[in-house]
Amino acid sequence: MKQEIREKLISLSENKYREFSSALVPNSDNMLGVRLPKLRKLAAEIAVNDDLSCFDGEDIYFEETMLRGMVIGALKIDTEKRFELISDFVPLINNWSVCDSFCASLKFISKNKSLMWDFIESYCYSEKEFYQRFGAVIMLDYFVDEEYIEYTLKRLSEIKTAKYYSSMAVAWAVSVCYVKFPEETKAFLLSGVLDDDTYNRTIRKICDSYRVQKADKDFLKTTIRKKEKCL
Repeated sequence: MKQEIREKLISLSENKYREFSSALVPNSDNMLGVRLPKLRKLAAEIAVNDDLSCFDGEDIYFEETMLRGMVIGALKIDTEKRFELISDFVPLINNWSVCDSFCASLKFISKNKSLMWDFIESYCYSEKEFYQRFGAVIMLDYFVDEEYIEYTLKRLSEIKTAKYYSSMAVAWAVSVCYVKFPEETKAFLLSGVLDDDTYNRTIRKICDSYRVQKADKDFLKTTIRKKEKCL
């Protein structure tokens, strides 16, 4: 069955899309070039029958790993089993694309927020770049709300963002917090808890948003820390 899935992915691949996408995604030399909507459709088809065959053996192609993550989100299984599959999957994440698509597929979190909040703690405090990004993206996708905003900002500030992709994830998450809870997030930003690079990346993300007023953007630009080199 694993081979059948692989052949299906090859049949869905597009060379031009592979060339475009692989240039944007690090560690994707094994990309076939299958568009996300097609991957989601295939994942749903596999999940309908609670089919775990895509988990047999190692993945050869980027899309196999992406599909594996989407199936985890789509399967009709109990929460304990899903957490087990998530635990097995996170170590396979080695780029932002797989990480972010995987997080977005975990819709079950909306009804299991307390359990997921506890589950991601060890990933947020890990030293591994994509463990940290996984935790941060889960928070921005599911925990930017009135109940969790205070806890989300605190935990984001505690992620050790020495690596680029974890720093960018924290910046992205804080920018989402700012859009939804501007006063709380502004106070958080001005408290100085973020390192210089992550802080300035956050300001850049906020200023890129169409949902933030120009006056707010103008003020935040005045707080940019000059040490940052990426702006």
